[in-house]
Parts: sequence; structure tokens; C-alpha cells
Amino acid sequence: MNLTNSADASTVRSHRRRSAVLAALVMAVGIAAFGGGCAESDSGTVVNGRTKIRVGYIGITCEAPLFAAKELGFFEEEGLEVEMIRCEWATYKDALALGRYDVTHHLIMYFLKPIEQGMDVKFTGGVHRGCLRVQTLTDSDIQTVADLRGKTIGVPGMGTPPFMLATRALAAHGVDPSREVQWRVYPAGELGLAMEQGLVDAVATSEPIGSLLEEGGRVRSVVDQAKHAPYKDEYCCAVLVNGKFLAKYPEASAAATRAILKAAKWVEANPTAAAVMSVENRYIASTPELNALAISNLSYVPHVLGAAEAVVSAADEMRQAGMLEDRTDPLALAKKSFASLPGVDDQWLEAVAVDDEADEMLLDRPDLAELMRMMKVTPLPGCCRGAIY
Repeated sequence: MNLTNSADASTVRSHRRRSAVLAALVMAVGIAAFGGGCAESDSGTVVNGRTKIRVGYIGITCEAPLFAAKELGFFEEEGLEVEMIRCEWATYKDALALGRYDVTHHLIMYFLKPIEQGMDVKFTGGVHRGCLRVQTLTDSDIQTVADLRGKTIGVPGMGTPPFMLATRALAAHGVDPSREVQWRVYPAGELGLAMEQGLVDAVATSEPIGSLLEEGGRVRSVVDQAKHAPYKDEYCCAVLVNGKFLAKYPEASAAATRAILKAAKWVEANPTAAAVMSVENRYIASTPELNALAISNLSYVPHVLGAAEAVVSAADEMRQAGMLEDRTDPLALAKKSFASLPGVDDQWLEAVAVDDEADEMLLDRPDLAELMRMMKVTPLPGCCRGAIY
């Protein structure tokens, strides 16, 4: 056996696999040109005795803590004058990096590649866990992730969070995500139908799609980010702050982080009230019922160091899957991307108390058929929905 040629061939195969996976993430890396993205405004100035800060959002379910922190006055309690900046998916990530807004919370996996390549943003605390799944039909012969080898997987878009979780899981179980499975893109609301029609063998979903499919009794999860190890203890979304803003205004950055983490605790205690608040205040174009279903399947148990721990676990599998460079050290990436802020720690967070208003905000739970009808006429509000990043 020619060991040199064998090694060269292995290197070529590894390079091809990495190139194919990175191609799916290309829109989540470079700095985009700005057309109709987020608005510009000064931050850090004092307005009405409070420090001005801009909070970016897109208008999806898992951003409920951002909306609650604004509507319940948590930002004001921290001495902040907040401007809510609605953003577009296409420019959202780059808008934070370029200072079009100052703080938000979003998917950790979504930002790791840009941070690896030098984007100056910092995680400051974990917000919630578990919104993604890989699913198959209940009578399918697919029992494990390894059984997906040679199969076709439906996704809402290449480079979307569901695609990223599926890619991570495949690589972690020895399945080459670029060579040993086929990917097909369908609208998020049509993934279940594509599977039932035999067009795909499995699907990668986000909420509320995953829960709706399982409620119908025809689908089960092969990977459930909310229930299955190692993902169930990994924070999906974290508070993010523009690096330059954080360096210049560490106290304001800490105050914003505290307000959002406190709001996350409130959302966990009051999921239905949070769902109604998001819709009634026009942050989300949905119905209270559909938004409440999506929120009910997310675990808002904020944890400060959980953000750094999630970077390590996510980066390790993303590197194995070819989404990060081989040379990237997950621990070093966590140190680079996580910022410890004054007055923001898990001891403080444990002592934070919030009101429980759940009994005052009860909604009738629609049946599955009604929910599916609602989804055909209502934009999906779910966390990490199927937008192509």
C-alpha cells in the first residue's frame, strides 16, 4: 500500500467534504452590503437620565424575552433607554457586527463561523435550550442517526439551523453529511408532507413544526435538541453584544444582558402571556395560539456560563462536520466569543424573582387540524424558522 497516496486521497476527500458543507454556510459568513437592513442611530448617549441602547430583532417566537424586557420595563429598571430595531434576515448578523444595533439574542451556531473568521460580537449569557429536531415516520426503519446513511433528508434551507443540527449529528455519528446523505429543500410547512409522500426519508425541523408533526402521531424524533444528549443541556440561543459597544460601554452591556435574562425567566413562568404580548404588540405576525404552541416547546432557563459551555459543545461538533476549520480550538473559540460582565453571573441570576401571571392568560389549545389550517394562512413564528441565512 502506498501510504503517501492514501494520505493524499484522504486529504482530498476531507477537503471536498469541508468545501461542500462550507458552501451551504456561505451566506452566513461574509459582510453583506446594506440596503434595507437595520436602521442606524447613536448609542451610549444619555436620554432622560438613561443610557441609549438599540436592541435588534427579527420577529420570531424565541425572541420573546426581548419583547418582554421592553414591555415590562426591565430595560428601564436597568437604567437603559431602549430603541427596538426590526431587522431583516439577510442583514441581521452583519448589522450587529457593524454596529447598526447593539444587543440581541440569537442562535449560537449561527454566529460561530463568523466569529471564527473575526467578527467582533460577544455572547454574554444563555437564554434558552432546545428548538430543533431530526424526525422520521413512526414506521420508518430509521432508529438511530447512523441509520440516516444513504437517506434523503428534507430541510427548510441549506445553512438554516435545522440543517446545521442535522449536519452536526450526522458527523458525530460517523456519517459524512456531504457525501453519505442527500439534502432536499422544502418550505418548512411542507416538510411533513414531503416525508409522507416518500420524497424524503427524514426531515430537520424547528418549532412549532416539530411539535405539530409529532402531535399527529405519524412522526417521531431521531434527534431532539430538547430531550436527547448531548444537545438537551446545550443552550440554543444566547445574548449577543456588539464587541465595540461592549468594550466602550461594559455597564450598559451588562444592564442589557441582565434585563434579557430576567425576561427569559419571566417567559418561562408565563409562556402564554409572553405569546400574547408578542402578538398584541405587533412584534410577531402570528396568532396568540400558534405563538403559544411554539413558546411552550422552548426551555427558558437562562444560565450565564451556559453560553460559553454551548460554544464549546457546538464548536466541537461543527468542526467535525466541516462547518468550522480543523485548526479551530473550541475552548479558545469560547474564550474569544464569551464576555464576563459586571453584575452578571449565575449567583445573581438564581436570586432573580419574576411574577407568575400564567393563570390570568389561558388560551384554549386548538386541535391539530385547526393548527395546521392556521399555519397555512399565518407566517411561521417559530424559533430559527426556515429562512435561508
